[in-house]
Amino acid sequence: MDIIILGSGTCVPSLERQPCSVLIRHRGFVILVDAGPGILGQVLKAGLGIDDIDAVFLSHFHLDHCADLAPFLFATKYPEFTRSKPLLLAGGPGLSRWFDGLRQVFGHSIDLPDGYFECRELAAEGQIVLPGIAVAYAPMAHKPESLGYRFCDSTGFSLVYSGDTDVTDALVTLASGADILICEAATPDAMKAPGHLTPALAGELARKAGVGQLVLTHFYPACQGVDMAAQAGQNFSGEIIAAEDLMAL
Repeated sequence: MDIIILGSGTCVPSLERQPCSVLIRHRGFVILVDAGPGILGQVLKAGLGIDDIDAVFLSHFHLDHCADLAPFLFATKYPEFTRSKPLLLAGGPGLSRWFDGLRQVFGHSIDLPDGYFECRELAAEGQIVLPGIAVAYAPMAHKPESLGYRFCDSTGFSLVYSGDTDVTDALVTLASGADILICEAATPDAMKAPGHLTPALAGELARKAGVGQLVLTHFYPACQGVDMAAQAGQNFSGEIIAAEDLMAL
């Protein structure tokens, strides 16, 4: 499984950090996890095009995680793009209603040809199987539709993406024994925000889950100049990385 951090920040404008997003590639199958504003450009910087993406998984419907979906679909109308395979859009409860709202705003400009698009609304917990990758998901403590995802490839390697969340045992269960946990740590320990984690809290969840590596992400500007990895290290003795845009794992 090839993993690229497309964005490690939020919707707060930054020249260094685009909104939180991850690109996963395994044996030619490409998954985009979250699609906030500016992420399409990050896909290009990672050496791929939008026609290469097979599936988009949304953790929830806040703009910093989904705003580039409509431009993504609209861009496929241009003759420069030659999508020849279906696109799966997956997300939590309410996805169908949310996407219908996009259609009301943008009309047919975001439609793909029949047979080339599937909008799959996921239940609160479960698993789907894609070519070479099994995707388990569980509810996170942020919004009613919020999901965290566990991607396990055909070699047994596993990656967990928390999305936005507060402390929840569901993340510990989802991430149990995972090789990598990409976990939000929105603000330093002294600035805990409701619905979000801090590095120390992320470290504690990683320790309970017994993951191999903890990757902190979703940094607000308050994290600038703070040793986020050191704060997480108070509770987790494994390898800790503070994510940077376009970092490969």
